[in-house]
Amino acid sequence: MKESARIGVVVLLTSIAAGVFTATAVHAVYYAPQAQAPEPALEAVAPALNVSSSERPAQLQIPKLNIDSSVLGVGLGVTGNMAVPPNFTDVGWYKYGPVPGQWGSAVIDGHVDNGLSLAGVFKRLNELSVGDDVYIVTTSGTRLHFVVTDVESYPYEAVPVGQVFDQADAKRLNLITCEGSWVEGGKTYDHRLVVYTTLVS
Repeated sequence: MKESARIGVVVLLTSIAAGVFTATAVHAVYYAPQAQAPEPALEAVAPALNVSSSERPAQLQIPKLNIDSSVLGVGLGVTGNMAVPPNFTDVGWYKYGPVPGQWGSAVIDGHVDNGLSLAGVFKRLNELSVGDDVYIVTTSGTRLHFVVTDVESYPYEAVPVGQVFDQADAKRLNLITCEGSWVEGGKTYDHRLVVYTTLVS
């Protein structure tokens, strides 16, 4: 290969690599986990903060989806919505709501992907159906068994917040993630998938 041709190949490969890096960086910004807002005053938070640390969720297990992920406590993002985990493998429990296993609606969220179509922890959440099993393992090792009662998809600007976060008629665990089409201006997907479950043991 002539020297000029060799240089041309190197320039071409360098340009391709630069393009891939730029695309990756843009997606990383678009999909970067939202910064969490400052902690609220103690009198404003829910009773979950008063629960023994041994009762708090440590692992989320969904056998059908081969999920066994660590649970991180998350609060509110800077936009006022529930924050998300800082990575794509863990899930986030809304720490100002009920603890899974308490009366009320405990909520756990997770990423669907990382912006490059590489699977996030909840990539296959839409495969769950009524009757499927979901487990929470607490920090003390207690394993709580929940069963899926409903699966719903909502436009991202019309999620029934009260239904997801505030139902107190049972010991509920609700799982939420993104789905649908990417909204460039909003840097989010246009739907939210919610899997509703209740405690059976």
